[in-house]
Amino acid sequence: MDKWDQRFMELTEQVGSWASCLRRKVGAVIVRDKRVMATGYNGAPTGIKSCIERGKCLRIEKNIASGTHAELCYAAHAEQNAIIQAAKYGVNIDGSTLYCTHQPCVICAKMIINAGIDRVVYKEGYPDEFSMELFKEAGTLVEKYEE
Repeated sequence: MDKWDQRFMELTEQVGSWASCLRRKVGAVIVRDKRVMATGYNGAPTGIKSCIERGKCLRIEKNIASGTHAELCYAAHAEQNAIIQAAKYGVNIDGSTLYCTHQPCVICAKMIINAGIDRVVYKEGYPDEFSMELFKEAGTLVEKYEE
């Protein structure tokens, strides 16, 4: 890891602070050639009330364990939102690096692989071993960030 990794990981924390999730603040930054291409945080889609606005978390309410049933949540994941932002604005992220506060889940891993992101750097673990298997099989470099 180098000073650029440190800078971009610090930025993921800032972006994650914007999250509209009551349970976890996750930020993602997609970078190519030391330039920020897109950012994302976990939050409700446009026009949908967030958990903060609702004053409750559906996952907490239904006692859904972390790492399971990602579809039962109002929020889209930070990685998904960053990839969607790039697509919406026509930003090429092929061959980029995705920095994220947390290890991507399997749904995000599939999107990251298909988006052509070559490298993933994350800080916190996540209970999803299958995502790591997919990254390995796809040849995506995955690194745990150590300060």
